Amino acid sequence: QVQLVESGGGLVQPGGSLRLSCAASGFDLDYSAIGWFRQAPGKEHEAVSCIRGSDGSTYYADSVKGRFTISRENAKNMVYLQMNSLKPEDTAVYYCAVDRHPVTTAQAMCVMMMGSWGQGTQVTVSS
Repeated sequence: QVQLVESGGGLVQPGGSLRLSCAASGFDLDYSAIGWFRQAPGKEHEAVSCIRGSDGSTYYADSVKGRFTISRENAKNMVYLQMNSLKPEDTAVYYCAVDRHPVTTAQAMCVMMMGSWGQGTQVTVSS
């Protein structure tokens, strides 16, 4: 059974940093694609960043390029999202998601926003 548990959210001032973690179980990261998606109040879901488990290739939304970094530790079945230079517009619930197909690219994962999702963790950027 696929399970994704996000952690690391919280309240941070503009310009600050947070690291989100996604603990994955029930599948093998080596043969999956993982994505971080978010939903701000009153807005649609948005893809933030995705990574392909087999080769570590990544994809980022333009809004977070240069500020966020996605990474994974396949041996621990963990995926991370390091968020730096946070802005108030980054405020959202952040979700970890997985697509268990080895051919899925990071870009496809982010464009399609498919797969199984976790429950989410709240990130609030405010002074």
